[in-house]
Amino acid sequence: MSTEAGSLSEFDRSGAAGLERSGAAGFDRSGAATARCGPEVVAPEGVEAQTCVMARGDTVWARVYYRNTTGEEIRSVLTLMGPGGRTVELHCAPAAHDEPGICETPGVPSSGAPGSATAIAEFVGAGPVEEAPLLLRAGSERAPAAGG
Repeated sequence: MSTEAGSLSEFDRSGAAGLERSGAAGFDRSGAATARCGPEVVAPEGVEAQTCVMARGDTVWARVYYRNTTGEEIRSVLTLMGPGGRTVELHCAPAAHDEPGICETPGVPSSGAPGSATAIAEFVGAGPVEEAPLLLRAGSERAPAAGG
């Protein structure tokens, strides 16, 4: 999708107002929602996405901003991964139109150091699950390494 036709940067991120899209916003425990986002990724097939780990207080969740310009219904799985192998997975159904969309997991209690969760969204084409092509994989910024 060309920049002239629109991009995810035009998406209303009112839930993350004031946060830097680059993922530079850190996690704080003050009660304000914060985000750690990966890069905006665009697939030649017509899917664009940006995945973030959101946090407010001791609650974390995954959010993906997306646009589906394939003209077809596609499927998406959004996964929040925390320390100790803990995961939350949500299946989303991005509509077949050129409007931006959002999908997010439920919030869960944070079980590790601030910023220790990671999120990934995978978008697949139509058809039987075992045959559906992977169109796009977009991840949040990686959690910081322990000790720095």
